[in-house]
Amino acid sequence: MALTCPADLDVATLRNEIQAMYARVAAAPDGDFHFHRGPQYAVGRLGYDHNELAQLRISVTGSFAGVGNPHAIARIERDTTILDVGCGAGTDLLLAARQVGSNGRAIGVDMTVAMREGALAGAQACDLTNVDVRDGDATNLPVEDSTIDVVISNGVVNLVPDKTSAGPEIA
Repeated sequence: MALTCPADLDVATLRNEIQAMYARVAAAPDGDFHFHRGPQYAVGRLGYDHNELAQLRISVTGSFAGVGNPHAIARIERDTTILDVGCGAGTDLLLAARQVGSNGRAIGVDMTVAMREGALAGAQACDLTNVDVRDGDATNLPVEDSTIDVVISNGVVNLVPDKTSAGPEIA
């Protein structure tokens, strides 16, 4: 596995294509894409809890395009600060925000405007005041060092052209 993109790959073009793809997912989650999406996929294939997902807006869960279930590893403790790298429309972010409670914080970072807007709208609809969504990516996270207790990311690191930078930045 390569840790950086080949020298002849146009990273700016790749970034633009990724942003355009996920803007389309945010706008039309039922569209024709080469990857699975939605709450039925999350429950049926990845083991998400149906009742927990049902508490979120379909505009959030409909755009879900993760490849795993970070919530299956362990329950996130109350009153902690989590960071969701590549939060998308907010499915994992909002589930985590519920787990950390009103004294915890859930910070989402995504490079796609439409996804960030969806995550914020979903947080507002669920009355989650402990959610903050920021513009950024895995190689330049808009958070202060040593302020995060738990990091989650679901199907994002594979899209990062420079994994050599992303790993230390996330750590």
